[in-house]
Amino acid sequence: MPATSWRNLLKIQSNVQQNVQPTMQVNDDWRRWIAENLMLGTSPEAIAAILVKSNVSQANARTEIDAALRSPYLQAARRLANRVNKRDWVLNIQAQLNRLYDEGIERREKLSGEDFLQQYYRTNRPVIITGMLEHFPARQKWNLDYFAQRFGERVVEVQFGREADPQYELNSIAHKRKMPFGEYVEMVRTSGHTNDFYMTANNDSLNRDALKELFDDVGALPEYLDDDPGRRGFFWFGPAGTVTPFHHDLTNNFMAQIIGRKKIKLMAPSDTPRVYNHRHCFTEVDARNIDLARFPAMAEVQVLECVLEPGEILFLPVGWWHYVEGLDMSVTLSTTNFRWPNDFYTNYPPNHDF
Repeated sequence: MPATSWRNLLKIQSNVQQNVQPTMQVNDDWRRWIAENLMLGTSPEAIAAILVKSNVSQANARTEIDAALRSPYLQAARRLANRVNKRDWVLNIQAQLNRLYDEGIERREKLSGEDFLQQYYRTNRPVIITGMLEHFPARQKWNLDYFAQRFGERVVEVQFGREADPQYELNSIAHKRKMPFGEYVEMVRTSGHTNDFYMTANNDSLNRDALKELFDDVGALPEYLDDDPGRRGFFWFGPAGTVTPFHHDLTNNFMAQIIGRKKIKLMAPSDTPRVYNHRHCFTEVDARNIDLARFPAMAEVQVLECVLEPGEILFLPVGWWHYVEGLDMSVTLSTTNFRWPNDFYTNYPPNHDF
């Protein structure tokens, strides 16, 4: 900006701040903040005003902002940001095209493996497949009494204390607790509607061995999956009210619904620039009440919704953001061992704390 404008701004700020003694020094945390806000398009005047309000002297504020604007590091970062913006533009093309079709998630009865590959797996489109789980013994045998009588003494691991922690998924390791499976079954039976405890894929390392005979009741799906009797899915079991917040997976996934119903909300990968991906594969956007004042870009996002019924399979393509809510006491099996390539983790960015 012109030097005269800088001088006028600093003079005004000096008059406003005349009774305040500036004492704060600009450290590297503030410099990172200055650089980030310049990258986001915040004007130097607005940045200077905040610095002065925080008791940085007018002269130091100007010096630091001028240094940032001249920095070759910031200039290089801006070039990289332009490349990211170009990729966001490409993603936005697909997002705009997606909004031309809003018929929800298709349901396909006994979808053949070839049609699944060509129409959904290869094109990264979700679909609900019906009529493919009735040969699973689990569909007839599994209930709370069966779990308690057959496996009640087994020690399992469960996620606990979720309702007291808004970041319970990010902090999942801290919420692990061991207990007899029969005790957990009774908690599910009597708890009513709650999200405080849930047996999830995060507990698989212990539960797969503790409940290994359960998987004898899980059939094969050779149309879609490579069969491995020792790994026929991750076991999810909880009361009505369990919530898995918006996130995306790093692989393609099947959700096979054995007991109860689940509500699922989905957002396409092409909307990632708008969903406020604050860390790793998570967003702070609450699917139950999307706050457009806090997250205005979400107004442009197409959110698809479906209810997965018992006996149905939802194909969750890699990169699709999804929210899952248990409408009833529910048991779900998720699996990733598709017949086709499913390694998308290898090229995932190594730094998840962004």
